[in-house]
Amino acid sequence: MNNKITHTFFSTAALVLAISTSPVSAAVAVAGSYTIDSDHTNVQFSVSHLGISKLAGRFNTVAGEMLLNPDGKSQLEVRIETNSVDTNHKKRDIHLRSPDFLNVKQFPLMKFVSSNVKYNQNDELVSIDGKLTLHGKTKNVTLSVKPVGAGKDPWGGYRAGYDATTTIKRSSFAMNFMQGGVGDDISITLNIEAIKQ
Repeated sequence: MNNKITHTFFSTAALVLAISTSPVSAAVAVAGSYTIDSDHTNVQFSVSHLGISKLAGRFNTVAGEMLLNPDGKSQLEVRIETNSVDTNHKKRDIHLRSPDFLNVKQFPLMKFVSSNVKYNQNDELVSIDGKLTLHGKTKNVTLSVKPVGAGKDPWGGYRAGYDATTTIKRSSFAMNFMQGGVGDDISITLNIEAIKQ
């Protein structure tokens, strides 16, 4: 390979590397209606075990819709199938689905519906107040929201991503089994990817 070819090769490689590693999305998403991409969205949780460690898990089946409008009405609805709980331990997951905890036969769906969506001065989504329905109980919950990114995807669509976090007490939702052994505070993170309609 002569010097001219070598120079061209490495210049092209450097350009490709720069393009592939440079950010291609902005934090502020375009206003409009979005559908949550269930294949790229998950709900994670963690809870104290015996006061000495944290047990982590997730719900694998999530659906919902978002309406983003910093100048007007914004909404979020998230629906989570409780039967999709997954802690990477089959016996424990069966117990979590039982009446001791989630009671998935009687309460197959967990749902969050927003009541107030807040933006900062840069039109970035920062928090969402709403009602969480779980285990037959509905309580007020506030999600702290961090925009991850937004932009065009490789298939001609437009996507927006957010991390939303909150902490709830399971006793507030009448899940009191094994208090002390299993913590009352449940930390929750929603990793949301949504597609603009």
